[in-house]
Amino acid sequence: MEPLTDTTSLETTIPRILADLADKNAAREAALVACRRVIRLSAVAIRAVHREEWDEAARLVAEARSVRDAAVEALEPHPDIRYAGFLHDAQKEYVEASVTLALVRGEPLPAPDELDAEAAAYLNGIAEAIGELRRVILDLLRRGSFTRCESLLAAMDDIYNALVVIDYPDAMTGNLRRTTDQSRGILEKTRGDLTMAMLQHRMTETLDAR
Repeated sequence: MEPLTDTTSLETTIPRILADLADKNAAREAALVACRRVIRLSAVAIRAVHREEWDEAARLVAEARSVRDAAVEALEPHPDIRYAGFLHDAQKEYVEASVTLALVRGEPLPAPDELDAEAAAYLNGIAEAIGELRRVILDLLRRGSFTRCESLLAAMDDIYNALVVIDYPDAMTGNLRRTTDQSRGILEKTRGDLTMAMLQHRMTETLDAR
């Protein structure tokens, strides 16, 4: 008796599916390693910024971009994996490092196309850079240097004001609303710290002049 259902096509279909899955898994593993490296390089670059090691910070940011590009290339044929989340996180950290370096050095805020970053990663990256700028301001205040603090605070303010009007679902923006809310607290606290420090500085100068 002949079988009612012909499954002979599975003999060629399954190996083809397995080959595709093997390619996808290899791309995923390579991209995961690259993304972890991007995050690590970006973190080290930010530490170099805080130490004012500009050349080292720029070198690390450039390396992070190169590794990020390799991850993007590996995932290009696999959009289902590309948008799984780990590439977004790596891009966000790379943007944060790039933006922090640029603003602390007094350079213009890099645009998304300059960084070749997707919108959600870019927006979250510049939002998180607000926290790093606060650290820079506090370091300057501890050294008694006030000249750059106001311009950095203004940059923080500009970023926050640009982000707070963005009102789209979290699935589209990578939970930007939550990051923006956190940035508001950081901004207001920094404004208060800087105002108090400047008032104390002026009072000291006035007393010294008497």
